[in-house]
Amino acid sequence: MVTAGVRRHAAAVAARARRVAVAGAAVALAAATAFPAAAAAPTAAPARAPVPAPTPPPVVVVDCFGEPQVRPEEYLLACGDGNNRLVGLRWTDWDAKTAAATGTDMVNDCRPYCAAGRFRPYPVKVTLSAPEPWPDRPGTTRFTQIRLTFPDAAPAPMPHDVTYKLVY
Repeated sequence: MVTAGVRRHAAAVAARARRVAVAGAAVALAAATAFPAAAAAPTAAPARAPVPAPTPPPVVVVDCFGEPQVRPEEYLLACGDGNNRLVGLRWTDWDAKTAAATGTDMVNDCRPYCAAGRFRPYPVKVTLSAPEPWPDRPGTTRFTQIRLTFPDAAPAPMPHDVTYKLVY
């Protein structure tokens, strides 16, 4: 049997629930009136920042040891005997087509013979070009030509402007 106290409590809970429902409807009506565009428009997903395309790896120059190099400070030209080396390279450009630097070409004069020769410095401009896929490293591109331009004297018997194929 239900007592009078339980009935009063149930009636109070029901009245409270009606007041909450009416208040919630009033808030929703006020929001729709104050912001009609927001009430009419469906909620859009937040804007997502565009995902940048992955940057391709830089084109490399392969050294005498078969290692990829990017903007090396030194580069050995005479892999067999070490008698010709580019040093102090300062790269002004390095992109997918060419690379350019200035530096010094240290060349052994081999007088009277290479083991007794002296290394002589020659200012040089270096240009790397002719990029091609590197068969030993899929997905990597390497420069396959090097051009040396000597603004002053060139080491004998080299001309002032010479281009070599890079075979490594």
